[in-house]
Amino acid sequence: MVPLAMAAMAPARAMVPYVMIPSPQTLEGAGLGIAQAAARLLRMGQAEDAAKLAALTVQLIPADPRGWVLLAEAQLRSGQEKDAAKSLARAKQLDPDNAGILFAQGSLALRDSKPKEAATLIQQGLRLDGKNAGAYFDLGNAYILMGNAGSALGAFEKAASLRNDFWEAINNQALVLFEQRKDSEAIKRWRRVLTIRANASEPMLALAAALNGEKPGNPESLQLAHQALAGEPNYVLESFQKEQLWGERLRAATKKLLAQPSLKADVERAQANAGGSSAQNEE
Repeated sequence: MVPLAMAAMAPARAMVPYVMIPSPQTLEGAGLGIAQAAARLLRMGQAEDAAKLAALTVQLIPADPRGWVLLAEAQLRSGQEKDAAKSLARAKQLDPDNAGILFAQGSLALRDSKPKEAATLIQQGLRLDGKNAGAYFDLGNAYILMGNAGSALGAFEKAASLRNDFWEAINNQALVLFEQRKDSEAIKRWRRVLTIRANASEPMLALAAALNGEKPGNPESLQLAHQALAGEPNYVLESFQKEQLWGERLRAATKKLLAQPSLKADVERAQANAGGSSAQNEE
């Protein structure tokens, strides 16, 4: 038995846990693996889950701008616009000459109803990467919102020249041309769109409105309107048309088309089903 005095003097024997500190290479490998998983989730439409994984990626490899761009895209798709803006700003700090980051910032500004800021950012990106069809498309949309129809048409034409199947860009060319009263040119482009995407509701209804303006109540325009409203009932709403950048003249032409008595049932059905999430975001 140890005397009390000696026991008080005995050194404590505490357990010191051993903690393994991962090497930078290990952290980078894990971060990139998680980033790949996040990208797969994003492709599958699981944006919220992708954002959670991407957030872990930037914790593991905070100096890699690719992780921040991935996080921003996932945040954008899951409706976290403010967080996406912060992620893109961080990515830009890490890689200021990355055109993709500038394009993403421009797209975000466009969503935030800041077309002038969007155009500036996209133009900066195009000086670094002048062959990005999507960037030219966004630039065209910014020009429409700024009231610059001529520049918008040029941007959409450039986008379509870079990607032959870019039907959205051809569709938006027609939107601009119709407002410029170049109806025949607009009709040609909408018909071309439907050869690429036969079931696209936006060009279908717009073409129907244009054809109805030439000959009210003609069978083709009525059939096209029937199909378009069945495919996307939200287009019955003028507010939705405006969100898709339809000009005043096209909206007025569509109003006349939808007033056709033979479309009464189609219009009422579309009005009953409208207001939900859009099945296809044309813009």
